[in-house]
Amino acid sequence: MSQVSDIIALMRPQQWAKNLFVFLPMFFSGYIDNPECWLTTTVVFVSVCLISSAVYCLNDIYDCEADKLHPVKRNRPIAANRVSSITALVVMSVLCILSGSVLLLMSSAEAMCATMLIFFTYLVLNVLYSIKLKHYVLIDVFIIASGFVLRLLAGGVANNIWMSHWIILLTFLLALFLALCKRRDDVVLYETSGIESRRNLMSYNAPFLNQAISIVASVTMVCYIMYTVSPEVICRMGTDMLYLTALPVLLGILRYLQLTIVEEKSGSPTKVLFTDRFIQLCIVVWVVAFLLIIYF
Repeated sequence: MSQVSDIIALMRPQQWAKNLFVFLPMFFSGYIDNPECWLTTTVVFVSVCLISSAVYCLNDIYDCEADKLHPVKRNRPIAANRVSSITALVVMSVLCILSGSVLLLMSSAEAMCATMLIFFTYLVLNVLYSIKLKHYVLIDVFIIASGFVLRLLAGGVANNIWMSHWIILLTFLLALFLALCKRRDDVVLYETSGIESRRNLMSYNAPFLNQAISIVASVTMVCYIMYTVSPEVICRMGTDMLYLTALPVLLGILRYLQLTIVEEKSGSPTKVLFTDRFIQLCIVVWVVAFLLIIYF
């Protein structure tokens, strides 16, 4: 049983919340009351959870030695010597096969092939990231952000949903913002304890990341406001009231900035999402306001 629990931990199911981005095209396009879209998107969600877990397996194999020096990551199954690299590779292969097999449940062959192509791109990009690209400053956070855009595209392509360029930009900027905040947490750890959790930390420092985070946060907020007042979005949604949803978005971004710069608790965006009541409230208010404006 312990081996099974370690393999489950290796898959990092707590990170699957990130894959909810596949539901955004359906949400933003007004198809949330369409049962067929729900079914297709759920299939895509399961598939991307499997492929992302496969990527985590590979990442942990390559990061094993660095993880052993980290106060939290040293408890990961491979770093703690509870799961071997060979076992992790086998698990990774099985997850990749299962991910592709799940997509066979999609009703449209064309959409299935397009989604498979997106996930293959996601896999290749993350393999390159794990092996080499994570060590290049800025490229690392851009690849992380691109992964979220690919999730978004998969959710849209699977349902043949047109996506505004604003949504694609917003997804990239928000993911970049979170990635920079996480990198700042790594830098703070390095500066306070001397633990170098990744090779490129010497090319980052707190002042640079503070400015980069502030810039990206500002651009993200402006981009969201531009989305809500965009003529094409107003026409497609049938309302000009979406700008009202900008308030909880602004509050959420400012709260995350506070957690990052003041409290220095941005190491895990998923953990923040599950534990910070203020951000949870911002998300709930935003979702409810968006639904009320679009559907009622």
